[in-house]
Amino acid sequence: MNATIRDVSKLSGVSTATVSRTFFDPDRVKKDTREKVLEAARVLNYSPNAIARAMALQRTNKIAFLICKAHSSILDEFYAGICEGIMKASNAYDYQLLISTEEDWISATNSAKRGQIEGVILGGNAKAERVLDFQSRNIHVVMVNNRISGMNLPYVLSDERDGTRQVVQHLVERGHQKIAMIAGRFSPYICSERYNAFLDAMKEHGLPVDARYIRMSDPDIDSAVEIATELLRQKDPPTAIFGANDIIAIGAIKAALRLNLRIPEDIAVVGYDDSSSCRTTEPELTSVHIDRMRMGQLCVEKLQALLRGEGVPEQVSVLPAWLNVRGSS
Repeated sequence: MNATIRDVSKLSGVSTATVSRTFFDPDRVKKDTREKVLEAARVLNYSPNAIARAMALQRTNKIAFLICKAHSSILDEFYAGICEGIMKASNAYDYQLLISTEEDWISATNSAKRGQIEGVILGGNAKAERVLDFQSRNIHVVMVNNRISGMNLPYVLSDERDGTRQVVQHLVERGHQKIAMIAGRFSPYICSERYNAFLDAMKEHGLPVDARYIRMSDPDIDSAVEIATELLRQKDPPTAIFGANDIIAIGAIKAALRLNLRIPEDIAVVGYDDSSSCRTTEPELTSVHIDRMRMGQLCVEKLQALLRGEGVPEQVSVLPAWLNVRGSS
């Protein structure tokens, strides 16, 4: 049976109020009395109740991670990787972590939503209104994998531009000049970064950007297959397709195989995110790797600095991305 504050009071010979002050406001307790209480607590293996500690210090040590992505779940593979990093760092800092999709958070009851959280990490396509809502309640905000123009927040990002540059460079080195891009209808920030980086990289290599080779797709297999099929059925089709994420790239592979094209001999395909799906295709998918674990850990480190009242050393952290070359290119 766990020891209680009354047990410590009895063994140390002081009141329960004095025991409480010893843990929560030790400067108000005489040194010899403090030592008696702490010795009794050690003997009884007593630790103060976490809820009582929170009430005394006006701290809850609760933070939240919200996945702001339409029709998503907490099992979304990309954000699961970030979430793993957040969980590891939260455990290290002794934070209680709440994990939810934005949709579930909004539909929760007021008590569940408020939840006495002190900070929140917003992942994905979070809107400015959501940030302002948290800030109006004095809840610190860190954003991951997204950036909102004009909002002064700590951000944790991957180097989308350099990752895309590596894709184009790799394809050019393999002899491709007719390179198509299927951009994705997901986060405007990510879509814009990858699309503009693609245009810049093509320009750097002196390659024209053919409007026929630039398409938009919903980030699902069926939409990607349809768009890629249209690209590959053109009179003068591209020799390589860059899918703005792995789902789109896998859709392009399916389209190519259905048209009896060889990969990578007839059409090379490259994706982005380096998800587990990359190894389920044949040939395996070349893709840009994002260090999702480190992104999650860095989010908690930034939140920790905010909760301590310290300045965040680096307001915008951009982690390197790298291309994992496999058989599809």
